[in-house]
Amino acid sequence: MREQAGLGGSQLARLLGVTPAHITQVESGKTGVSVERLYTIADLCMCTNEPLINALADIITDRGTNDWWEEYRGVLSTNFLDLAELEGNAARLACFALAYVPGLLQTRSYANALFTQALLPLPQQEIDLRTAFRLRRQEVVRSGKTPYSVLVYEAALRGQYGGTAVLRDQLSSLLKDSEHPGISLRVVPFEAAVFPIPSEDLAHMAGPVPELDTVQVDAFYGSRLLDSPAQLGRYRAALERIGSIALSEDESRDFIRSIMKEM
Repeated sequence: MREQAGLGGSQLARLLGVTPAHITQVESGKTGVSVERLYTIADLCMCTNEPLINALADIITDRGTNDWWEEYRGVLSTNFLDLAELEGNAARLACFALAYVPGLLQTRSYANALFTQALLPLPQQEIDLRTAFRLRRQEVVRSGKTPYSVLVYEAALRGQYGGTAVLRDQLSSLLKDSEHPGISLRVVPFEAAVFPIPSEDLAHMAGPVPELDTVQVDAFYGSRLLDSPAQLGRYRAALERIGSIALSEDESRDFIRSIMKEM
């Protein structure tokens, strides 16, 4: 809103009678604003995008009503909390899973194995905490609140994190989840990759309006949250292209069953 108006952070701060640091805190989500202050900012930025303003007002009004992730503030990194908040406010969720089953569909044993085998060793208490948090995040899709579209690369279905029994249980859980009316699960087999597959896991969280969309790019060194129009456009296009070569939902279930028979 501010950038589209051509205002610098310091300029908006002067107009509001606050410090530039306060504007930075607000824009990073570290400091909240009231609905009244939101309308003032929209007026100063000459923003006439009513759907965007109303969506932001709704988020402000609803904040705190079901923010379960706040229970973990000061215990887990804010990166975990930010992701849960984005998922909780999303209208739709979509992802491409390259190396492992997406977190929103992981079993407890599978998630625990991933954290246990992390490149940087974690203490058991941290492993247990992260596992519990990941399972709590799953409520947003298992409750049917938010539609979830999953594209999963074959490699993610074959990684035996935690051993054969853990993977078998995870694949069985995926088959069950794939029947959920709010979850679409489609597999991208090795032989279907007729163009270079992205080398990172992608998650797209669609906001109530397109301007509030966010993409998470997950790599071995950490994750990044992206929200610029150019970045969003690239990753939306990537997910669409990957989806064009994925198996159908029924074919994907058969494919998962075939992997289980090989085990």
